[in-house]
Amino acid sequence: TRILLKTTIGPVADDWNIRRFSLLAEHLRGRTDPAGASLYHVVARDRIEHSQGHDTDLEEAARGAYDQLWLIAVDATGALTQVDVGNISRFRQGEGGILLTRDHQDLGACLTKLGAVGATQFFQTVNPDPDASRRCRDDTETPSINWPNFHSGSNGDLQTIDAVEPLHPLMRAISGQAICRLPAHPHEGAVGVPGALQESARLVARGRSATTGAIFNICVAVDERGFGRAVSDSSFHHFCDYNWDPRKGCPSFVDEPPGDEVLSTPNALDDVHSYVGNIAAWLAGNI
Repeated sequence: TRILLKTTIGPVADDWNIRRFSLLAEHLRGRTDPAGASLYHVVARDRIEHSQGHDTDLEEAARGAYDQLWLIAVDATGALTQVDVGNISRFRQGEGGILLTRDHQDLGACLTKLGAVGATQFFQTVNPDPDASRRCRDDTETPSINWPNFHSGSNGDLQTIDAVEPLHPLMRAISGQAICRLPAHPHEGAVGVPGALQESARLVARGRSATTGAIFNICVAVDERGFGRAVSDSSFHHFCDYNWDPRKGCPSFVDEPPGDEVLSTPNALDDVHSYVGNIAAWLAGNI
């Protein structure tokens, strides 16, 4: 299975570029079948534009170069062009699986250009949560960041999550029990099931704000007829090096002090490793 890990920005050093997801790439590359053969060939890239401003890797994906696209939307500028959107649609029509993930407020709002699957991602100024009661600030420690900004904990700490019954394959740990911990983040985004996908998508996990106690959605699974499967996730910090090991560092604009539960808690990353493995396996149709 060929996986393209892809950010929506170029190789900007002081930002959430693809190098800050190296542990994710490494983990996927290390997953093997019972015979010891690698399950995934992983290519990890930032946005690469040709002279017309469109992304070259997304063109390759539309032509069948990859089986899965893990689209990590870290831009605040609406990076995806209409040609990019068309290429992603063709990729999905060819049964390519896609992971969509973003962060707070409008960070990654370019995902809403992706039709019904993009509508699983809720932002502030575009495609806001249809539940008006959720359109309010949750995290209060970082005044510069507005809703959606659910405070599940500090970077480097763990949050307790609730898998939605019936248990979806995405949320099953190696033990057979539900995944119950993921890396925390001070301001997660928002996801949900839009009206257009009521018959083909479902919520699979929820979190709880450490600030207000508010329940928020973490993950939506989409199995839409005529397209490859999709997973829509509330924050790329579930997958980021800094949140798996805060010693890896972060961009200079991050000023919240990190925690260290991922370093001090035994088997702290087991559940997120299961989550990552399940995403890859489910998008491939193997679970």
